[in-house]
Amino acid sequence: MSKPRKPKGRAISGWLILDKPVDFGSTEAVGKIKWLFNAQKAGHAGTLDPLASGMLPIALGDATKTVPYVMDGRKIYEFTVTWGEERATDDLEGDVTHSSDNRPSEDAIREILPNYTGTISQIPPQFSAIKIAGERAYDLARDGEVVDIPAREVEIFRLTLLKAETDRAFFEVECGKGTYVRSLARDFGRDLGCYAHISELRRSYVAPFAEETMVPLADLIALEAIEDRDERLAALDAFLVDTSEALSALPQIRITDDQAHRLRMGNPIILRGRDAPVAEPEAVALAGGKLIAIGEIGEGEFRPKRVFG
Repeated sequence: MSKPRKPKGRAISGWLILDKPVDFGSTEAVGKIKWLFNAQKAGHAGTLDPLASGMLPIALGDATKTVPYVMDGRKIYEFTVTWGEERATDDLEGDVTHSSDNRPSEDAIREILPNYTGTISQIPPQFSAIKIAGERAYDLARDGEVVDIPAREVEIFRLTLLKAETDRAFFEVECGKGTYVRSLARDFGRDLGCYAHISELRRSYVAPFAEETMVPLADLIALEAIEDRDERLAALDAFLVDTSEALSALPQIRITDDQAHRLRMGNPIILRGRDAPVAEPEAVALAGGKLIAIGEIGEGEFRPKRVFG
């Protein structure tokens, strides 16, 4: 019987909050970071289109177990809408499908914004990662098919017009999971009778990571010049955010090392004390400030769902 293959790379865990440049795909970025850090595993929390820049949280090692919690977080985008053309991709990449000489006034733009705040119904772009009958919409669109993508509800918490010019306008939006900013631009143009597309898009925030934690890709690539491997990896590791930061919105309990051992074995632990939480569908267990498990609290116990090394 053959032995299981040992994973390649370091068993390192943490979040790298990348400031992704334009013309660099999210999958390409994950591959580059995984290679730079010599990590066994890597994944990202929310795709950014190649034409978009900004925050792309990349999870390394055990941090990949916390990706769903970041995917569900609020996001902030700054974006530019150019009037007069609707495009197949709803951004600069696509062919022009409709055009107009009309241009909206600033008052007209402000008048429609309340229609895009709160819970709204939105149809994702034809070129999107939505699955239709098991296939990605963008694959079908590239084959020339026009697919019927059902509308879905998304949450817009805040939508601000920053500046309006004749041919374009600048916005900032704070939104929930699954929102397509390209769809906002497309729908603005249709509502205003002038057609529109996204010409610039930057993501500045993905909860719970702050904008100042972003690291430009160029800064990381520059560290390749350090010849000593250990010194180079130590310099890279200094940019990592602790895995537990992704779970900062969940209730936290402090446990002993013995309790941590039990959780890592997949066993529940008893919670004692007057201040012990009674019931939580999800909570985080920490020992000495280190993330041990995500689990459920009920009937005086913490029951682990996911454990961390």
